[in-house]
Amino acid sequence: MYLGYNTSGFAYHRLEDALAILADLGYRSVGLTLDYHSLDPFSRQATRRARHIAALLDKLGLRCVLETGARFLLDPRRKHQPTLISERPEERELRRQLIVRAIQLAPILHAERVSFWSGAAESPRPAESLWPVFLQELDRLLRRAEKEGITLCLEPEPGMLFDRLALWPRVRSVFASPYLKLTVDIGHLHCLGEVPIADRLRAWGHDIAHVHIEDMRAGVHEHLMFGEGEIAFEPVLQTLVAVNYQGCVCVELDRHAHDAPAVARRAYEYLHKHFS
Repeated sequence: MYLGYNTSGFAYHRLEDALAILADLGYRSVGLTLDYHSLDPFSRQATRRARHIAALLDKLGLRCVLETGARFLLDPRRKHQPTLISERPEERELRRQLIVRAIQLAPILHAERVSFWSGAAESPRPAESLWPVFLQELDRLLRRAEKEGITLCLEPEPGMLFDRLALWPRVRSVFASPYLKLTVDIGHLHCLGEVPIADRLRAWGHDIAHVHIEDMRAGVHEHLMFGEGEIAFEPVLQTLVAVNYQGCVCVELDRHAHDAPAVARRAYEYLHKHFS
């Protein structure tokens, strides 16, 4: 496993500075969020900048997973919109283009995985009416990922259509591709009552290809510093070892970006003893 940190937690830093700080602290990987201020996937200079960042990652000894959950990259007025389940086809296309750009940039950045989520509907709509749309969009993305040899990691996110790990069998029954895996957020499992967490990790360990980690309280989707929530992390990390998980384990504390270097240090000190 490679202890890492999501760059969205360094929203007020230049990406180059954030990567250097994380490497200096001892982190070995990053969840690199594609965003307008870090690496804008829609910029004409995106490929050139990706090559620059790839060289820096290599110099710093950092592995990389691409994250596509930027808040306002696609729409400056609507957080996390549009999505793969938006009503208008042209809006779903915009979200699809973001994930496709991530798939295209991944080889340049030596990132084998792209993490994404289903999204939430803006207006109340029956979940069953949204699933066919989501699966159709997922099929299109998966075809592109398979062509490029990049693994897509679908993350259950509270409040979204695909919100919990319990729904994974529904997706897996449609797509058996080895290029579709899971991003598992440890806090989300606790938040939505998918406990004991260790049992869930054992059940789906063979499909987990990326991990987010932070503390959280039951029923409250708020990412907390370790020790401020309710999660016991030692059995969680022991279980990841037991299921032979060998990917990145990235701290996700986006709302702590105002004090990012100190927060990243505290998180590293808390988790490193378990990784040791």
